[in-house]
Amino acid sequence: MSQPNDIRRVVIASFIGTTIEWYDFFLYGTASALVFNKLFFPSLDPLTGTMAAFATYAVGFFARPVGGVVFGHFGDKIGRKSMLVTTLMLMGVATILIGLLPTYHQIGIWAPLLLVALRFIQGFGVGGEWGGAVLMAVEHGGEGRRGFYASWVQAGVPVGLLLANAVFMLVSSMDEKAFLSWGWRIPFLLGVLLLGVGMFIRLKIIESPVFTQAKAEDAGPKVPILAVLRDHPRNVLLAMGARFAENAFFYIFTVLALSYGSQQLGLSQSMLLNAVLIGSAVQLVVIPWFGALSDRLGRRPVYLGGAFFLMLFAFPFFWMIETRQTTLVILAVVIGLVGHAAMYGPQAAFFSELFGTRVRYSGASLGYQLASPLAGGLAPLIATALLDKSGGKPWPVAVYLIFMAVITLVSVWMAEETNKKAL
Repeated sequence: MSQPNDIRRVVIASFIGTTIEWYDFFLYGTASALVFNKLFFPSLDPLTGTMAAFATYAVGFFARPVGGVVFGHFGDKIGRKSMLVTTLMLMGVATILIGLLPTYHQIGIWAPLLLVALRFIQGFGVGGEWGGAVLMAVEHGGEGRRGFYASWVQAGVPVGLLLANAVFMLVSSMDEKAFLSWGWRIPFLLGVLLLGVGMFIRLKIIESPVFTQAKAEDAGPKVPILAVLRDHPRNVLLAMGARFAENAFFYIFTVLALSYGSQQLGLSQSMLLNAVLIGSAVQLVVIPWFGALSDRLGRRPVYLGGAFFLMLFAFPFFWMIETRQTTLVILAVVIGLVGHAAMYGPQAAFFSELFGTRVRYSGASLGYQLASPLAGGLAPLIATALLDKSGGKPWPVAVYLIFMAVITLVSVWMAEETNKKAL
């Protein structure tokens, strides 16, 4: 186990690095909901253009399992730290290039094709990021505090979302012509500053002591991913199932709500962005709280509570949004994100503890990332299609979310309790 100062340094470095990487990733989601349909798919009608933008958004999620496998392999063979530096560089460069990308009016079909390619690189990088950042926090921490330490890495996600939406809200208040011409590029180009900060911080942390000791004692499997699939297939599948509700609900609350609220209900984009900002700020507080709670009560009870709550909240969420009342719209997003935090807080430690040290990066990444395209990546696309089929009525989306919650409840119920497990 590391010394307290080492643990704090690693947690801060993982938190800040994760914040930066998810800022990059969420920028794309916000832009998909608000501007990419106009800039990269202008020949399509608004609904089809939005679906096309969300389809390119989903590409990043399908790239995440690939990144999880590749970086998981090298993270288990070489080390956690070097993979964290590499993934941050990939994400930062891809985000900056999106900010420099010509639009459809400038280079035609090459514009959406290049957008898809850069989105794939983003997803590839973030697919390897999560496992490394989480394992550094978990493996530096001691028994009884792993849920709390790892939850701070998870808290970097709402902070990244907070930053992405805050910057987008500032630039979207510009004159519409200027915003569509060049203003939308500013949040992406700011990535160069964040990349510099993140690289400086991550280069200063030390390698995981648990991994260093394990590597000295045992060469480990030649191909960690194959060892995971051979020895831990059940845990990979259960981790995937545990993510379905967490991932799907999150992207409905933070991405679909923007397009549904603005296009179907006529709500202002700034008010919807404000709702996500407030919800993200609340998550920053409650995610570590739920992580610490899982250290005391267990990972499964806290996780199950969050999934069950969101299953019950699926219909009320849309009822509150449909009132078009600012207070109720904001409250709907905040309540939804608190329910999500009950799963997201204990998740990092929970998934990490399901696997042995020499395959932990591969196992945790695979279980986490394989669910990403099926849950989060497709959620806005499926929900938009369901809204279209139902004539704008959200009840099919609520039913879809309940189905995802049931998958998660069954998966977590079948998983072992891990909070007292030795690494």
